[in-house]
Amino acid sequence: MSGLVKAKKYDWKDSNLALFGSDTEKEVKKESAEQEPAWQGAGAEPGLKIWRIVDFKVTEWPEDDYGEFYNGDSYIILNTYKDEETENLLHDVHFWIGKNSSQDEYGTAAYKTVELDTFLDDVPIQHREVQGHESALFRSYFEDGITLKEGGAASGFRHVPAEEYTARLFRYARDKHSHIVLTQLPRAASLVTEGDVFILDCGLKIYQYNGDDSSPMERSKAMQYVSKLKSQRGEADSDVLDGSSTSKSHEFWEKLDEEEGDSLSDDEDGPESQTLLKVNTETKDSEVVKEGDLTKDDLAADDVFIVDSGDVVFVWVGENASSAEKKNGIPYAHNYLRESGQPWRPITVVKQGQKCPQFESAIAA
Repeated sequence: MSGLVKAKKYDWKDSNLALFGSDTEKEVKKESAEQEPAWQGAGAEPGLKIWRIVDFKVTEWPEDDYGEFYNGDSYIILNTYKDEETENLLHDVHFWIGKNSSQDEYGTAAYKTVELDTFLDDVPIQHREVQGHESALFRSYFEDGITLKEGGAASGFRHVPAEEYTARLFRYARDKHSHIVLTQLPRAASLVTEGDVFILDCGLKIYQYNGDDSSPMERSKAMQYVSKLKSQRGEADSDVLDGSSTSKSHEFWEKLDEEEGDSLSDDEDGPESQTLLKVNTETKDSEVVKEGDLTKDDLAADDVFIVDSGDVVFVWVGENASSAEKKNGIPYAHNYLRESGQPWRPITVVKQGQKCPQFESAIAA
């Protein structure tokens, strides 16, 4: 089998996400949530907890792999922390969708996220994250950045002997929020540029290529990652290469494929100005009611609103909204984003009265 990992050309705008979140329309009951083994002890103390969806089941993700995500999987991430004023425990629960995750997997992740919210007495703030477009809050959980790998966890290389590895190319770069992201790429020489740091992982030999224009932070983080790999494998060696001064005859380049790789360009961001939409909870359609600077006075307790900040799409659920409306915030936002042609953007559901610093900063008092 060739060592070149062919990247699947994926476009969220063309994906079949019309049924996204449909499972959450089912009424989630507390007694049912309490029967889920994965939730036992969840949210009982401050800290981060991650699960992966496997065959419709919630399975625990090893702590050693926190921050690593496979693009063929969907995950649930629970962050628990103390309210500084009341000392009560608060929660943010995210589900993360890999770009090649199946509809069954992310549908299950959506439903189970609502179930976990119910288990924790509706205290959590719900978030939906799409690979490559994660919110700043999500990325903030991982001090060393996040690592995006090809395939599913079952096809990972963690327990494969180093001498049997198929070489993999990674790019170390900062996103627009200055968080470090390590992304697996097709093993194409054309994708190695001078603006970032690249790691070629060959198992027993690891190469770090420091692009001429890469930042000291990127180089330092990449070196830490290489050190971690070497400590895990014991016998592995590493070599640091200095950008364009590295000869094209170097074995680093010889181990790369000469084929052109897919473009690494990002999808466009949201609108520049804030937009407020009122949701018709029967049709799930939304109507624009205001554009520009928004305030809390624009919201009403009897309704459900979508607040598009340009970065994150918030669903604000009034305290007098029905139980069904409260549990379907993410599908409401997804319908809006699908119609706008940007279904990859982050979604956060905020119930009236919840503390959500991200929402507070997006809308004036």
